[in-house]
Amino acid sequence: MAHHVILGAGPAGIIAAETLRKQRPQDRITVVGDERETPYSRMAIPYLLIGKVGEQGTWLRKGSTHFADLRIDIVQARVTQVDAKGKSVTLDKGQTLPFDNLLIATGSHPVRPPIPGLDLPGVHTCWTLEDARAIAARAKPGARVLQMGAGFIGCIIMEALKLRGVELSVVEMGDRMVPRMMGPMAGGMIRDWCEAKGVKVYTSAKVEAIENASEPAGLVGKIAGALGLGGGSGSGLRVRLSGGQTIEADLVISATGVRPAIGFLKDSGISCLQGILTDERMQTNVPGIYAAGDCAEAFDMVSGKTIVSAIQPNAADQARVAALNMVGQHTTLKGVTQINVLDTLGLISTSFGNWQGVDGGEHAELTDKAAGRHLSLQFKDDLMVGCNSVGWTEHVGVMRGLVEGQVRLGEWKDKLKQDPTLLMEAYLACAQGQGQWSGAQDTRRR
Repeated sequence: MAHHVILGAGPAGIIAAETLRKQRPQDRITVVGDERETPYSRMAIPYLLIGKVGEQGTWLRKGSTHFADLRIDIVQARVTQVDAKGKSVTLDKGQTLPFDNLLIATGSHPVRPPIPGLDLPGVHTCWTLEDARAIAARAKPGARVLQMGAGFIGCIIMEALKLRGVELSVVEMGDRMVPRMMGPMAGGMIRDWCEAKGVKVYTSAKVEAIENASEPAGLVGKIAGALGLGGGSGSGLRVRLSGGQTIEADLVISATGVRPAIGFLKDSGISCLQGILTDERMQTNVPGIYAAGDCAEAFDMVSGKTIVSAIQPNAADQARVAALNMVGQHTTLKGVTQINVLDTLGLISTSFGNWQGVDGGEHAELTDKAAGRHLSLQFKDDLMVGCNSVGWTEHVGVMRGLVEGQVRLGEWKDKLKQDPTLLMEAYLACAQGQGQWSGAQDTRRR
């Protein structure tokens, strides 16, 4: 009877555990999660903040006895070391777990920027249920909230905060919102939209320090404070920006990005670049050790490179592939693609594949700022290798199908360069002709 150990109790870890149990009814399965919570979905936290679900609504599996019924052991601990040769993992309480097969599905953790005052009360990330509880306690209607970061995750959090009725300011280091997903035009349109909705947006700006608002500000204030002449401004926080602005806040949220949670693998012998390097079976360079989800670096069929693609559909696919290979069923991952669909205060934007274009490629662009619509298509030869859109919802599935399906466009590439709105016509003509229509339909349903 084999012992399968899974590090990580998020969607990838839980899907892998359930897949293993289905394939191996008698094997031992242990899932290690580093939070003192029932396994839950981080994607549900915004819904928790706006009251659409309670905490139980964030659980990955609703039944309180689900894991016990499946004989899946959940261990609440943090992994500190992996002994690849000795086939064991060490946990923070000193416990050691031997394994026959290991899946690393530890996901990501928030980036911690080097900002003075980041540890002050009232400064939080928005990554865990514990964070959500702290944010909900402070983000009351009318509260002054400053959010650091306007990337993909930041925009999702921003939507929840705005619906709570707070006075919201957003600070982004990049020259536009969602800079890793959107070009200058698209990112600028999202900023304009947010400002029209009452959000104060500061781009090309950095938070230099966070202070207690009761402390004197600046040299003059500090001297006045030392002399007992006041200078405080009551409770709360004061945030100093690189442009010289000072913003008062009741709550500061750090949403400056995430990175794979793989620090414990140092000196383990498991190869890592940005994430844990895997092959098409999601196996690492060490036989019997696999990786899946946001911590895994897998092959991107569009760019021809390995990437970390931190979205749940990819995590689910990788988890199933890894689990099947852990029980000896040779299964390969079809690949991952960079896919993002974002709702920012009601404005839908998308990014697929190499949205910035490729060397020697061509592009087509169409912008209607008055209507709040923008479309950018990127080509290499007669393939569409990436695209951006803002306010263009009718072609989302088609855009994904063309990029992910690597559909040969032939003469339709020139037609799309002349009129980028002909995406559906191009897709129907080319995908059907190449026998890819049914597969693309399946892709859109996932």
